[in-house]
Amino acid sequence: MSKSDLPTQGPETPGPSGGKGRPVPGGRSQTVPPSRGLFGLVSVLLLVLLLFVLFSSKGDGRTITLSDFETRYKERQIDPASVVIRDDAILAQIKPGPESKVPTNVRIPLNMATREAYTQEVLRITGNRVSTKPTSPLLPLLFWFVPFILILVFLWAMISRGLRNASNAGGMLGNFGKSRHRTLSKEMTGITFKDVAGIDEAKEEVTEIIEFLKNPKRFTKLGGRIPRGVLLIGEPGCGKTLLAKAIAGEADVPFFSISGSDFVEMFVGVGASRVRDLFKQAKESAPCIIFLDEIDAVGRRRGSGFSQGGHDEREQTLNAILVEMDGMTSADGVIVIAATNRSDVLDPALVRPGRFDRQITVPLPDVKGRVDILSVHAKKVRLGPNVDLERTARATPMFSGAELAAVINEAAISATMKNKEFIEQEDLEEARDKIKFGRARKSRAVDKDENRATAYHEAGHAVLQAIVPHADPLHKVTIIPRGQSLGSTMSLPEKDRLGYGKKWLLATMRVLCGGRIAEFRATGDVASGAAMDISMTTRLARTMVVEWGMSERLGFVRYSGQDTKDFFISDKEYSDETARVIDEEIRRLVDEAYAEADRLIAENWDKVSRVAEALLKHETLSADEVNKLIRGEPLSKPTVADLLAAEARRDQPAARPPATPESPDIPPGAMPSPA
Repeated sequence: MSKSDLPTQGPETPGPSGGKGRPVPGGRSQTVPPSRGLFGLVSVLLLVLLLFVLFSSKGDGRTITLSDFETRYKERQIDPASVVIRDDAILAQIKPGPESKVPTNVRIPLNMATREAYTQEVLRITGNRVSTKPTSPLLPLLFWFVPFILILVFLWAMISRGLRNASNAGGMLGNFGKSRHRTLSKEMTGITFKDVAGIDEAKEEVTEIIEFLKNPKRFTKLGGRIPRGVLLIGEPGCGKTLLAKAIAGEADVPFFSISGSDFVEMFVGVGASRVRDLFKQAKESAPCIIFLDEIDAVGRRRGSGFSQGGHDEREQTLNAILVEMDGMTSADGVIVIAATNRSDVLDPALVRPGRFDRQITVPLPDVKGRVDILSVHAKKVRLGPNVDLERTARATPMFSGAELAAVINEAAISATMKNKEFIEQEDLEEARDKIKFGRARKSRAVDKDENRATAYHEAGHAVLQAIVPHADPLHKVTIIPRGQSLGSTMSLPEKDRLGYGKKWLLATMRVLCGGRIAEFRATGDVASGAAMDISMTTRLARTMVVEWGMSERLGFVRYSGQDTKDFFISDKEYSDETARVIDEEIRRLVDEAYAEADRLIAENWDKVSRVAEALLKHETLSADEVNKLIRGEPLSKPTVADLLAAEARRDQPAARPPATPESPDIPPGAMPSPA
């Protein structure tokens, strides 16, 4: 909680005796504010209107019909002198009698349709012995206009009160300029550094910031100063926001959290006003931490795209952040932690030392980090004895922390739907495939010819994945549709790659070409199922040529331009002749990979056929089973038809012979009687 949020003692007000009254906590004195008196006036007016309505209707008496009036008048129960005709009713008075010891007022209500007829009847009944009393013209006006006036007064009171409060905050639009941050504490987040795994280096650097806030004299005795800003950079789902929540859970100082999009509004200048208000409250609560999530929403490079002037709302907000972090009045004691996954588009003035002194990269976790992350999330679920988290970590390369958490959660959901007592390894495998490739569509009716083409397509991938040197080891292959694909071949990298070698890239391109080649040799036709393979092969070849300098003709030169998403212009810094050579080199790499894959498929066609036929029978094959088929060994696993038949037999109730209830027990070995 910031100091501005703490209750302050209000000014002392004169008491009833002329002395000083007791102040009320929170800055509110015992004096009734003007708005409260105005509401009292409105309440009094409403009460007066209610009393007026009650008293105006009092004395009219109970309602009777015209026939009842005629009967009572002829029986001399009604006083002739009391009959009064008004515009809205006919009034009369019943004499005291057996029903009542006192006179009783009665009335016959009138309206536009019955007024003339009822009046003529009453005149006939009474022989014109009636008196008339016209209704006051002010009464309908009061009934119509008093509520309307009271509503206007009430609205005026509400608007004036809102304007008065807004004026105290800096004008009618003052609330728009207020910061929309949230103040977090240990109890609100419930997350500490124990819940953060897989990013040890980033956690250590952030731990230094927490230690600096807890014991600043330990660092300043050598002349050091507290860092003003820390920028967390990483791919989506790597744990940047989780790390910020852990900081809020570990720090003993106020923690202000706000998103970059909360600064931008439809009103120009609101973002800058909110920045100033945020830092004002932070300075009052120093030392403290400000966390700006998704700072690229307001921190993009100035002067790019269509915003060439200095009056852009986003640029004004960025200018305010730059000034507050390191300007004439620097925010000492306020540490700004920001998170983004687009550090390449941030303004250079924002990421310079003095503003964001540290740039902490939050990378994708390696194998050890994935094991730690899976272990953290596995504490919340029940795991079976056959679960191997290390195997799952090896099978999830390039998975972020958020995706690994989703794997555990999806496995728990899958095990629950199958009525299991705990999560098994097959649930983790299914969850991994579901997140990476999509849910299996086992109910989809696949054409026989299409299924055969898919089987040979995946068999071509699988065989090349197993026999091509420098390719990743095969994990499994399936023709069960998932997501947008009819089948998939999954590899299991032996290690996490921080860079890509040319041998591995060429081997991967050959594996990608194997599916189309095997499908064409088996069916004599090509289909659109290889679209993703073609896209990946072309992208790898282009990147090898224009970015990684893996072309002998083009040499050690980078031809890809900078990130031009914010400039809306083409960034082509080479001639048309060079562009032609680039296209030729890309085509050469793809053609060489296709030709080599075609040769390998032709030499190993018998192996491809065995794997494809096994896929048609079993739908899914593991790496060991594919290797057995490549070596010519038979498979002993049951086919899909066998599994379905066994499941059908298990679901049917066991047939029992009909028993004769009165037949005697037959001893073992006895022959049945001919009768």
